[in-house]
Amino acid sequence: MKRYVSTIVLLVCAAGLTYGIIQLLSLRFELSDVYPPYSSLRSDPLGAMALFESVGSIPGVAARRDYSTSNVMPEGRETTVFLLALSMQEWRHLSEETFAEINRFVAGGGRLVVSMFPESIRERPPLSPVTPEPPDPNEKPKATPYRDRWGAEMEIVDLKKSGEVYGPVRVNNVSGLHFPDYIDWHSGIVFTKLNADWKPIYMRGTDPVVVERRLGSGSVVLATDSYFLSNEAMLKDRHADMLAWLIGPSHGVIFDEAHLGVTESRGMATLIRSYRLQWFIASLLLLAGLFIWKNSSSLIPPYVEKDAEQYVAGKDAASGFVNLLRRNVPKTELLAACFAEWKKSAPLVGKRAAERIQHAETVFNSENVLAAKQRDPVRAYRAIAAILQTHNSKEPK
Repeated sequence: MKRYVSTIVLLVCAAGLTYGIIQLLSLRFELSDVYPPYSSLRSDPLGAMALFESVGSIPGVAARRDYSTSNVMPEGRETTVFLLALSMQEWRHLSEETFAEINRFVAGGGRLVVSMFPESIRERPPLSPVTPEPPDPNEKPKATPYRDRWGAEMEIVDLKKSGEVYGPVRVNNVSGLHFPDYIDWHSGIVFTKLNADWKPIYMRGTDPVVVERRLGSGSVVLATDSYFLSNEAMLKDRHADMLAWLIGPSHGVIFDEAHLGVTESRGMATLIRSYRLQWFIASLLLLAGLFIWKNSSSLIPPYVEKDAEQYVAGKDAASGFVNLLRRNVPKTELLAACFAEWKKSAPLVGKRAAERIQHAETVFNSENVLAAKQRDPVRAYRAIAAILQTHNSKEPK
């Protein structure tokens, strides 16, 4: 019983450790701080989970997340794609293929909403500016990027700092839409050199911060801040009419997570989750554990015989005969006993048999006349055996 107590204690400790690790991971994911800011998987003030779940609860509207890294946009008809917290560097370095895919999506009737990651101050130039290299006259001019063809450049106008915190600025509604006349803006990014096709929605002084443009059958909305889409804004400064305008008449809303670094690889774990095989894998692990337990120790307690202590191992017939001789025939009489027993079984017919017996008796008598200390029964036995063997070999077969 003591052996099983240690095993049970070990299993209980392992189960407690596993449960604690699972609870710790669950708590960490519930806090959602493992995800980047403005991710729709994040439930704290810096996330956008409230917006995602609110959109998904609208009748006739389906919301989903995109984790793919293929840079392939969905079909544009009646679909809105949100790219939240896109940095200025990412915007400026989007590839030509990505912009071509975006153009295809928008031209097909899709609506693209891009909000920039809020930045408060512009980067200061280094103290010792680097002199740019002169252009190579033989180099071919590069093609105009799609972002320049869209005609939307950005720069940063610093926000005012109050202590250690940068305060928001007030931006005004210039679109004529039924939106709030002004809202607080938490980013210093503004649009410059806008193409005439862009329609300003909100402006910071003379600089637009939210703009819209029609492209083919779809449209594009650019915003220089993402705070108004965050969970904190949904609680403290929510503008439902503006959010409905952003979604548009679409029946499908996609929140892109791949550009935030939240991707999903098609591995074994993904297939298990997709086909809901978690309980099947758990059953296999349980069977494996039972198999190991069965082979390490029997599930049936061992049978204990009551008379096991009285059991004495026996010996074979030869060992018994040897012990019998040792107990009843002294060493000094062993040769005489063997010779007497041989005479009883030896053939007494024929001249050769008589000579053999006489020769053996001569050796036997010669050994008996010696003193007790000089006798060697083993030597005499070997001599008699040699005589008998010699006579046997001379007899005709």
